[in-house]
Amino acid sequence: MSESSSLGRKGEDLAVSFLSDKGYRIRNRNWKAGRLEVDIIAETGEFIVFVEVKTRSEDFLQSPQDSVTRDKQRSLVLAADSYIRWFDISKQVRFDVITVIARGQTLTIEKHIEDAFYPTLR
Repeated sequence: MSESSSLGRKGEDLAVSFLSDKGYRIRNRNWKAGRLEVDIIAETGEFIVFVEVKTRSEDFLQSPQDSVTRDKQRSLVLAADSYIRWFDISKQVRFDVITVIARGQTLTIEKHIEDAFYPTLR
């Protein structure tokens, strides 16, 4: 496993703990539909939440949430649509982004952006 893959995995582990501590029920991690993937799928209240986790070292120039591009958003929406159809989900859908910053060996949740974006028709 590469260093960046390992860092990403640790960031996802921290995000799962963070969400669980906030009362979210984790349904899946790294769920795949073909080449599409969602880092975390969770439930809270009336929502099913599709979470993209972005982990970066503190010296990385681009902010983690800025790396959730339009193409990435489109991929998440397509994956969410597949998941909802596959499992016949009837809850409201939300797309969140959790940013994790690595400072040396310490990882910290920087932000949990609820409703980070809304699906578009194009």
